Amino acid sequence: MDAAQRELTDELDTATQRLIDEARLMTGPDLRAPSLLPGWSRAHVLAHLARDADAMRSLLIGARAGQDRPAYASPQTRNSDIGTWAAAGATELVDDLASSAMALRTIARQLPEAAWRYQVQVLDSPRFPASQLLTRRLAEVELHHCDLGIGYSHHNWSAMFATMELGEPLRSQRAERLGYRQPESVRATSMARKVPPYRPSQPLPGSWIGRRPA
Repeated sequence: MDAAQRELTDELDTATQRLIDEARLMTGPDLRAPSLLPGWSRAHVLAHLARDADAMRSLLIGARAGQDRPAYASPQTRNSDIGTWAAAGATELVDDLASSAMALRTIARQLPEAAWRYQVQVLDSPRFPASQLLTRRLAEVELHHCDLGIGYSHHNWSAMFATMELGEPLRSQRAERLGYRQPESVRATSMARKVPPYRPSQPLPGSWIGRRPA
């Protein structure tokens, strides 16, 4: 992993920890409430992010072996899995979100240099280098954090993500989130465990990573 990829994975760590720390604040009713994505609850958004991590991990496993490996068994299976996990309990859902993210992080941190150049494919998309998965995952985490409708907005994005070059459709999707109107923060309304505001390099109690890598 070169310096640029290390910086990108560190940024992804920070974004993922922010997401999971706030997801842990949500109760069952919080999760069943509508997200800002039509037809999806907040639980659907978190379930999607977990399955997205699994899909990217599968692609990286294939890249490491120099073999094609599917991101999802099929579009139908992907949708079914999201629906199943969206119905899970709050603790189970957030634990799944965290464990899937950690599994993706583990393989990404250990991937040989040559594997990042392997061409992968998500469903029927054009093939692209595995190295682009890090940027795609960061975008997924940041954009869908906004989609939860819990007070997280583009004002909370880092300068790195706000200005980084994104391909389509991610570039247009980022632009769309600039116009989102967010309700009151879940930190102010949740009846779950209260935690202090997130500060970079200062993991919260019960955090996802524990300590940032050296």
